[in-house]
Parts: sequence; structure tokens; C-alpha cells
Amino acid sequence: MYRVWNFVTNYSLLLILGALIALGWANLDADSYHHFVHLVIWDHAPIGAAHMAEDGTVAYRELSLHYLVNDMLMAFFFAIAAKEVWEAVILENGSLRGKKAATPLFATAGGMLGPILVYLGLAMVFGSDTYEAVKNGWAIPTATDIAFSYLVGRLVFGAGHPAVRFLLLLAIADDAAGLIILAIFYPSGELAPEWLLLSLAAAVAVFVLCNALPRRMDRHNQARPNSTWMREKLGFWPYLVAACISWYGFMRAGIHPALGLLPIVPTIPHADRAFGIFSEAEQYLSDLLNQIEHALKHPVEIVLFFFGLMNAGVEFNAISEPTWLVLAGLLVGKPLGILIMGIIGAHVLRLGLPEGMRTIDLLVVGCVAAIGFTVSLFIASVAFDAGPVQDAAKMGALFSFAAAGISFVAGMLCRVQKVRV
Repeated sequence: MYRVWNFVTNYSLLLILGALIALGWANLDADSYHHFVHLVIWDHAPIGAAHMAEDGTVAYRELSLHYLVNDMLMAFFFAIAAKEVWEAVILENGSLRGKKAATPLFATAGGMLGPILVYLGLAMVFGSDTYEAVKNGWAIPTATDIAFSYLVGRLVFGAGHPAVRFLLLLAIADDAAGLIILAIFYPSGELAPEWLLLSLAAAVAVFVLCNALPRRMDRHNQARPNSTWMREKLGFWPYLVAACISWYGFMRAGIHPALGLLPIVPTIPHADRAFGIFSEAEQYLSDLLNQIEHALKHPVEIVLFFFGLMNAGVEFNAISEPTWLVLAGLLVGKPLGILIMGIIGAHVLRLGLPEGMRTIDLLVVGCVAAIGFTVSLFIASVAFDAGPVQDAAKMGALFSFAAAGISFVAGMLCRVQKVRV
């Protein structure tokens, strides 16, 4: 349990503190808050938010504090998320490999389709004007906050319950799907996909020159002199340079630059097998990929504090239809979607559930997974332009913490038997 609390402390408490400060500040003095958030650091900069000319070309770019945090520094947060997904998919014993991941993947699909259907369905009920205003936010309730969901899951089921591992698999798969959704459906500007070749070239070059080639040269030498020289003399620097180039390629391509480091993550030398995001063994791995993650821990804590501060400053009078749509998607659509698709995977397709896990436990897992928060807040900030609709949607993401209380009630009603380690 210590490692879980440690993870939540490292990656979430400062985020919550930043969000609470933002909420208080925005409701006490909204003008000064928004002036701070949109403070221009560098006008007519080579990087930043694009301002378009009348002919549709980029007139100039503006680097603001909000852009610095959301589009540049949050790239390190998404790189850590991508690292966990990459290891789960590619490494021996990875949690998303093989038949053990089949039913959780079906449940993940339900946990995304359910919220989308509820969100868009209710938007239609509210009327065509509301639907047109909010339809671009369909992905907001698809997210699952992996740290808080895992923590609540352990408290509801007990640390030894198979539903906890099921929940973790689902949350990791949800993260992977969320990254894909952000890249495809939420471009940051006019698409220019040819710039992705720059990101691809950076990834291929750093992989070949700093990873594959030294290993090939050391093929018949157990001392591994070339790989050791690369590790000791150059360390993470070539990958940092490649990451900056890849980020720039994403920015110029019009894809959200916070995802710009994703192509570089698979190129970094990594462990031969995965132990799992909350495994004690993870902290003792010394491969370069895990070493970089450890080095990023404290900087990312600070980044998440500023992310909460930049994005959670919503006035309470902003609560409106988008708030309830996001909440309904998370609190109703996600549990029902996970339950229905989980049943299809486990029983209709006979993929089965982990031993000791009941079908009704899928509903409780869905309630726990309805905590959206971090990624929901991020998607809300890119799905809508700044204004009342964005603010209302963000409030729904913040209110998704109500899923924690609902999960405990659902656990009692479904007679969940806690399993201690």
C-alpha cells in the first residue's frame, strides 16, 4: 500500500492543491486569475499558440504561461503515461499481453463507448443548440484517472482482490486509448502531417545510433563496451534532443504537442520484463527508461501543480448543461459500459473473468473507473475554446471525484468481500 500512497502523493496531491488554489482564486478575483493564466511570456516566438492571418497562414506565435504548462511541460506527464503503456504492451509479463488482458480490453471499450453514448445522447435531449455547442467534448468522460482509481479500488475491494488488477489493466488500456484520441481527434491547429516526418526521423535516428547500433556492435562481447560508453558518457541527452525535435514536429504538424514525446519513448533502452506500475520491483530497475522516469518524478509533480492551477480555475456559476453531461457520461455511462462489454467478453465470448471475481464486480469496477479528473480536465481544455462551455465541462471533470463515494456505496450494495493481501 505504501507504493500506491507514494504514487498518489507524488503525482496527485500537488495537482489537487493547484486545482483548489485555482478554484478559490477564480471565484474570488476572476480577472486577476485569467490575467495570470494567459500571461504572455514571449510574443512573436518561434513556438507557441498560432495566431492566424486572414489568408489562413500563421501570422505569428505567442508563448503564454498557459501554453508553456499545457502544451510543453505536460509532455513529460504524457511521456510517463506512455512509458507505462509501452511496457504493458511490449515487455515479457506486460499486463496488456495475452489472454489475461482480453476481458479488460473489452471492458475498456465499454468504458469509452458508454460515456460517449450517454454524453451525446443527453446532449440531443437538451436540444440541437446544446448539442452543437457541446458535441466536441464527447471524449471528456472517457478518461480514467489511473492513480486515484487504483487507490479507491484497493480501498473498496481490498488489496488482494482480483478486481483490483482488472481495474489496473483497464486503466492502463484507457490511458492508451486516450492518447490516441487526443492525437487524432483534437488537433491543436491546421493539420500539416508532413511535419510528423521530422518526429519520425528523430525517433529512428536516436534509436539506431544510440540503442540498436551499440547493441549490435556488442553482440559477441559480454562486457558491452559500446552500450556502456553510450550510457555513461551520453546518458539521456541524445533522447532529450530527439524529444525536443519530435515535440517541434508535433507542434508544426498541428497535433497536440503535449503528445510530442510519445515517439521517443519506445526508442529508449528498457527493462526486459514488466513488473507493473505499482510493483515494488519497479523502483529498483536501473535501465535508462526507468532511470529517466525516476529523474522526472519531482519535475512532473511541479508540472501537475501548475496544470491544476492553469486549468481548474472555474467560477461556480459556470455550472450548466456540459457539467451534467460530463458527469452523466462518467457516473452512468462508464459503469454501464464496463458492465455490458465486460459481460460480453467474459460470458458471451467466454474469455472469462479472473478467478475470484464475480460478474457484479464489473459494475463496481466501472464506478471506480469513473474518476476522470486529470485527463478529463486536459481534454476539456483542448475540446473547447476558453469560455463558459469549457468552464462548465471542466467543472464536470472536477466533480467526477464523486465517483469515489459512489464506489463505496456500490461495493456495499453488491456485497463486495474485501480480500486482504
